[in-house]
Amino acid sequence: MGIMYSEPICQAAYEDDVHQVYRLLVSDANNINAHDESTGDTPIIAASRRGTARMAKYLLDHNADVSIRNKKQRTCLHYAARRTFSLLDYLMIAILMPILLIGYLIMEEKLRKNINLMKMILTSKVDIDAVDCKGNTGLHYACQRKSHRIIPLLLEKNADVSIKNKDGETPVDIAQRLKFKKIVRMLKKLD
Repeated sequence: MGIMYSEPICQAAYEDDVHQVYRLLVSDANNINAHDESTGDTPIIAASRRGTARMAKYLLDHNADVSIRNKKQRTCLHYAARRTFSLLDYLMIAILMPILLIGYLIMEEKLRKNINLMKMILTSKVDIDAVDCKGNTGLHYACQRKSHRIIPLLLEKNADVSIKNKDGETPVDIAQRLKFKKIVRMLKKLD
């Protein structure tokens, strides 16, 4: 089911309901950056949490503020970098993999959507090196998730590889601890 927001526009953004978001923006244009009471999420953060690139594009086209942080001090970039497969995704992929590689195609489509979401967010004025309540940047989360395709996008925008989180780890340290050798090589080129 996912997250339940008390703020209607955040819920609509999370559910990728463009028509409802449109109606809510027509009734009050200030809804574009409305904060959910419990999480502090805005519509663009909600869309990024869910990984809905179409909604993120719609909100960005309507000047959603990508610099706003939620109660965990995360921006939409943090959530785009944290995107990973859900348990249901993994089950579908595992079940459908033997059937003409349908599982593989589903996995590739989900990865493509995550990459498109990140590219959209990176074209905005988002702070690439924003740190959250744990001191993590988007690059820290991309390293934790072993996001081979997201990390180059962040590095292309000059993400700082030397920022340490509250555990004293840089993105390189995380990749080394998790033994992600390819990511370590990517990051060390810039270190």
